Amino acid sequence: MAFARGAVKGNHMNESDQEFGKRNPHAPLELSRFAFLIGNWQCEAKIRSASGEWQSFAAEWHGCFILDGYAIADEYRMTGASGELIVLGMNFRTYDAARRIWNIKWLNALAGSWMDLASEELGAVKFDGPSVIYSFKETVGGLAYTQVTYTSHSATHFTWRAQKSDDRKTWTDFMTVEAHRKK
Repeated sequence: MAFARGAVKGNHMNESDQEFGKRNPHAPLELSRFAFLIGNWQCEAKIRSASGEWQSFAAEWHGCFILDGYAIADEYRMTGASGELIVLGMNFRTYDAARRIWNIKWLNALAGSWMDLASEELGAVKFDGPSVIYSFKETVGGLAYTQVTYTSHSATHFTWRAQKSDDRKTWTDFMTVEAHRKK
């Protein structure tokens, strides 16, 4: 990941006292709910093709606290068999304690577009034991709605699962990512 503490040292920006890569103790405690993403992850992504077959792709996920520990940024990249980039983007996650809502945005670097991922109108972010679940209205890809579930299995493994729906009643799996912490 291209984040480095002190990268602007000596420049016009002041370096803060907050250690890069840690949640700021003054940040909302809720931010810790996504802390399982922090670190470097090797992933196997599987996508269901139009014919119903599952195809596997190599992927990486890199997460860290940013902005003096008040937000989490996590970069996801997925490559094809010959190494070409298929997906490249970054999630930005913050918690608005005053309004008690999550703000989660996806920056699709390949398309240069933004997407809101935590919609209050679609049920907001929910926590169920080791899982985090939220739904959003798609802006690309021909899907109407997507629901994602992150399940943290251990400190070294989490699963990301995506389901699609046209009516938000019937959901069908279309992608899974098994992430294992790099050593």
